Amino acid sequence: MPQQRGSDGRGSDGQGFGDRGRTGKSGAPTGRSGGQNRSGLGRARAYTPRGRTVREQSSLRVVPPIDHEEEESIRDSRTRHAGGSRPKVHDRADRGASERASGGRGAKRRGAPAGRPGRPKAVKVPKPPRPANPQRRLRLAAGLALLMFTAVGVRLVELQFEGAPAAAAQGLDQRLEHQTLYASRGSILDRNGAIMVHSVEARTVFADPTLIEDPAGAAARLAPLLGRPVSELLPLLEPHNQPNSTKPQSYEVLAQGVRIETGDAVRALNLKGIGVDRADRRDVLSQDVAANLIGFTGEDGGLVGLEARFDDLLAGKNGLRTYEVGRGDQLDKEIPGGYHKTVPARNGSTLQLTIDRDLQYEVQRILTAKMQQVKAIFGSATVIDVKTGEVVAQASWPTYDAANPLASRPQDRGDVASNELVDPGSVHKAIVLAGALEEGVITPDSTVTVAPTIKVADKTYEDTHPFPSGTKITMPGLMAYSSNVGTIKISQQLGAENLYKYQRLFGLGQPTGISIPGEASGVARPPSEWQGSDFGSIPIGNGVSVTPLQMTAAYAAIANDGVWIQPHLVKNIIGPDGKVQPAEAAASHRVISAEHAAQLRQIMEPVTTAPGATARSAAIAGYRVAGKTGTGRYYATNGYGKGEVASFIGMAPAESPRYVIGVFAYTPGGNGGVVCGPAFKDMMSFALKHFGVAPSGEKPPTFVATR
Repeated sequence: MPQQRGSDGRGSDGQGFGDRGRTGKSGAPTGRSGGQNRSGLGRARAYTPRGRTVREQSSLRVVPPIDHEEEESIRDSRTRHAGGSRPKVHDRADRGASERASGGRGAKRRGAPAGRPGRPKAVKVPKPPRPANPQRRLRLAAGLALLMFTAVGVRLVELQFEGAPAAAAQGLDQRLEHQTLYASRGSILDRNGAIMVHSVEARTVFADPTLIEDPAGAAARLAPLLGRPVSELLPLLEPHNQPNSTKPQSYEVLAQGVRIETGDAVRALNLKGIGVDRADRRDVLSQDVAANLIGFTGEDGGLVGLEARFDDLLAGKNGLRTYEVGRGDQLDKEIPGGYHKTVPARNGSTLQLTIDRDLQYEVQRILTAKMQQVKAIFGSATVIDVKTGEVVAQASWPTYDAANPLASRPQDRGDVASNELVDPGSVHKAIVLAGALEEGVITPDSTVTVAPTIKVADKTYEDTHPFPSGTKITMPGLMAYSSNVGTIKISQQLGAENLYKYQRLFGLGQPTGISIPGEASGVARPPSEWQGSDFGSIPIGNGVSVTPLQMTAAYAAIANDGVWIQPHLVKNIIGPDGKVQPAEAAASHRVISAEHAAQLRQIMEPVTTAPGATARSAAIAGYRVAGKTGTGRYYATNGYGKGEVASFIGMAPAESPRYVIGVFAYTPGGNGGVVCGPAFKDMMSFALKHFGVAPSGEKPPTFVATR
């Protein structure tokens, strides 16, 4: 049987079972200790149900304290759903009194069994806060971690490819040694492969005056090894400033190009501040042979002549060996397996010239002897192969020893044939007759009426071999006796414009392009610049500036059946690997027809054969020779110089020429003509025999000078 609830709302055991507080007799709620109210949680913990099994006890749950306002709201809601109205119970005390008055109605209404405590009324619990989304947190954390690792990775890459190599390179630089691998300068050969100049290994001895402790003692010990007196060495060894500066001089060259043995002896002295370095010495086997063509070198490479013109080709490029060494005196050696890099040296190419060394020697010997005979200021001789334009010999006077160039005067080192400008004089008459033949103004059988003199503008011209007035002179006679009057008359028929045209076609007024530094271009003025007596002076070779090489090349065109070929000195370029590369083909163009060239050669033959002709001294036994003498002036920078420039340009064999030789001599006494013809004869005779040219098979044609 369920226990009956007493009128005071207690069970038979005198214990309350609800979650309300006890009430006294007066109906007011009283607490268990001192009438203090307990919270719902406290009362639940204090209540111990009896007669319950362990399972039942474990199923009890703690109900949170009831909010009065919320309870009232729930009760009103239920009343509204029931369709009725209930009197409001304002507090638990009122509700208890009401239940007692109704005889336990509240217990029955809750459906609690009689004699058992009533269960607390279910109260709506507020929903807990919505928990955070764990996946979102994971994604956010993963993104932050990825960003962090990306930043770390970028920094590692920077250190690996920028910072680390820079730091490593900085440390590596302190352990690197650099060794220069010297390139050898290319040789210069003659046309047959004979060495004219080549390089040999040598040493340079230098000093740092700031480190020398005993200059006088060092000079005394170095003097016998270097071959220099103490008086020259001591100023270089004593402390001194750089030129035009207050900074101390720290590098002085004491000797260049010394032998390896000398360098080793200097190094063995172990003098502080004295060093020895590797260098090349240019060994000039031919000494003065072709020195004015080849030139010489200095510390910075080629300085003069072909050495300067082809310096880039000859010099090559030094290499570099870089390797890692240890630190300290005992470890100052190359580290096996350490850093090592070698940039090999590239040796210079070899230059093979068109020059024949033997012929060059002989031509130079003959020229020197003839120029000394007449005390010439300068002279030149050029030998050209008419079929190829190759210059097989080109000599200058004065010359010098290219093995010791500083012992010579600077003005002696140039190439006279291509650097000096002269008035050609009568050798220019061949150009006038060539143009006249080509333009049909004359034929080989033509004559021109002459007199002892002719006046052009305000100037009178005369012949050195005068003919009476009214004499009809033939073309061979005109050339044999070098008639100025006859040449001026033919030039007047040819016209100034045509004459200028053939001057240019024969190469006057422009460099030949022979590759020698300092080549002069000469002056051939157009007719628009002619005035007064120029119409008489220019045809006979005055008022025209040419180089000896230009005029010799013009005669080579006549010898080559009317085709001008650019004179040149380089035959082949031989690379460091031995590969031979022929030089660029020489430029060429036709000036006159082959027929007219042959006719002009016959017109010029009497120059060496006619009685009383100007160049009988140039005749060669067994060979037909065609040529022309000339007397001009030297064109200096401030005007014409004193004296005369004599010349003879000839070709042989005249019927089919192989070589042309032009000889020029500038003499203050005006007697150069007496040596130019004989010099030509000796040079051409040697050249024809040297190259095996057969003698002429027939005698020159007969001719008459006048009609």
